[in-house]
Amino acid sequence: MKKLVAAIALSLFCTSALFAADTKILPAPNAGDVTFTHKKHQDRLKVCTACHKDEKGGKIEKLSQKSEAHNLCKGCHETKKAGPVRCAECHKKSK
Repeated sequence: MKKLVAAIALSLFCTSALFAADTKILPAPNAGDVTFTHKKHQDRLKVCTACHKDEKGGKIEKLSQKSEAHNLCKGCHETKKAGPVRCAECHKKSK
């Protein structure tokens, strides 16, 4: 029984660790932070260069700047007619 409980606990821990690595919180103190799920976007876009400079990926430097984040994220959502475009749909204030 102890082994079963340990296996379940380990499985839950590993699953949450994988989810956490895929989810990025983009801080926006005044408007509320934005939760970004990389895998969801990757599965839909299928092309890394839609956001990243090249296929190797890497950090998107300008994402920390409000206007650049809005141009990249909101602009893509508007162009593709998919995804949120209103402030409160992305920005969530913590309670």
